[in-house]
Amino acid sequence: MLITPAYAQAAGAGDTNSMLMSLLPFALIFVIMYFLILRPQQKKVRDHADLVKNIRRGDTVVTSGGLVGKVTKVVDDDQIEFEISDGVRVRQMRQMISGVRAKGEPAKESKDSKEAAKDDAASK
Repeated sequence: MLITPAYAQAAGAGDTNSMLMSLLPFALIFVIMYFLILRPQQKKVRDHADLVKNIRRGDTVVTSGGLVGKVTKVVDDDQIEFEISDGVRVRQMRQMISGVRAKGEPAKESKDSKEAAKDDAASK
């Protein structure tokens, strides 16, 4: 049971065009996977990073464990402290925040800007 010389010669001559055509479906699948899976996931990660970065005092947050509370203090870049009940405060890693339900009050203004706002209101 030996291979005849005719079959052996035909197998040795590799056509680069047929090789390119056989790899084309794999490349097409990769492109489709990129646009359907990878790009939306990257956008979701980027949106979550922005959400976590912009947490301020007074925001109502939901943790990945399901706790809902109001942010009382931003400890540092990695942690926040929030109140889940009267007098019950919990520290949580920022990355474990899954969502912000309600935005809180803006940061407190300095005395100079308050006086300027009062002067503007009085002059009108």
